[in-house]
Amino acid sequence: MSLWGQLNLMDPVSPIQAEMLMFHDHAMILLIGIFTLVVLLGSKFYMNKYSSRMMHEAQLLEIFWTIIPALLLIWLALPSLRLLYLLDEHNNDGVVLKATGHQWYWSYEVPILNMNSFDSYMVQTDSLNLGDYRLLEVDNRPMIPYGVTTSVITTSADVIHAWALPSMGVKMDSVPGRLNSMDMYAQLPGVFYGQCSEICGANHSFMPIVIEAISLNDFIN
Repeated sequence: MSLWGQLNLMDPVSPIQAEMLMFHDHAMILLIGIFTLVVLLGSKFYMNKYSSRMMHEAQLLEIFWTIIPALLLIWLALPSLRLLYLLDEHNNDGVVLKATGHQWYWSYEVPILNMNSFDSYMVQTDSLNLGDYRLLEVDNRPMIPYGVTTSVITTSADVIHAWALPSMGVKMDSVPGRLNSMDMYAQLPGVFYGQCSEICGANHSFMPIVIEAISLNDFIN
């Protein structure tokens, strides 16, 4: 992974999150280039003492500093639009996971397994096991198969929440009376952590999200 990705973003376990990291690096190249150019020109103008009162216009220069930023914006916009379209892709042949936000816990359903809805509460600090993450562990982890597309459908039973799983590149609002959906594709098995990303009340910081990716055979069994 790139240095910027290591400093700011989680390791990707889905193609979408990998694309997001690439776009992040793409944008940072542009921003660092602009910042460097502005610093160099600012230093140059600060150090020299030359000035001209006779120059009123420089049409060629104005053409260049209009066209070049426009090209840079296009260079930034094209991969951004591509990523937006990738995020809107939905497959109908995968697993469905429904997440319902409550104050302050999550409820999950997996319709394909005919399972009853179950609640997922944060594990209190005094109940953590060795190696568990404080404020991130839950008592019931929903499981998904890796190597298979999972459609996450989310809503809320009270106020607006946000179901976010950074490693999968998923973040969507859980709105009362509305269903929002996104696809995620886990490439590797493992346990992945997220949190509610909408300020939903006093215990907003205490409703983590934990997803465990397992093999398809284990998931069916």
